[in-house]
Amino acid sequence: MYGVLERQFQRYYVLASKKKEATGEALLELLETRLDNAVYRLNLASSRQQARQLVSHGHVFVNNKKVTIPSFNVKIGDIVSLSPKASNFDFIKKLQEATKESTIPAWLEKKATVGKIKSNPGREDIDVEVNERLIVEFYSR
Repeated sequence: MYGVLERQFQRYYVLASKKKEATGEALLELLETRLDNAVYRLNLASSRQQARQLVSHGHVFVNNKKVTIPSFNVKIGDIVSLSPKASNFDFIKKLQEATKESTIPAWLEKKATVGKIKSNPGREDIDVEVNERLIVEFYSR
């Protein structure tokens, strides 16, 4: 779903297991706060793969600094925006028109091609059915 390979996913699991909260929820929070996922959730890209490509090609800024690492984790208060060049891409303009009325998760805030991270994503903000207990059970052996 997030386009993460096995080795990187294991690293996320280790990080999540060190947090105080439930490991499964911490894992999903880490995956949701990836920059490529935040760009996708802000409706700045039509898929996570497209969001990853926008990030790696240098079209995404976090707090007015270019970030080319899709796995960069955004934090509360970070401002995610598209470069002026990317804002003028035809597919971005069409996507903005198509998603004008759609809602974004509660942990994000959006104006045009600029988004802000308001809070950490909760379990209820993940729209796909994932049984994180099975993931934790698998990786804890």
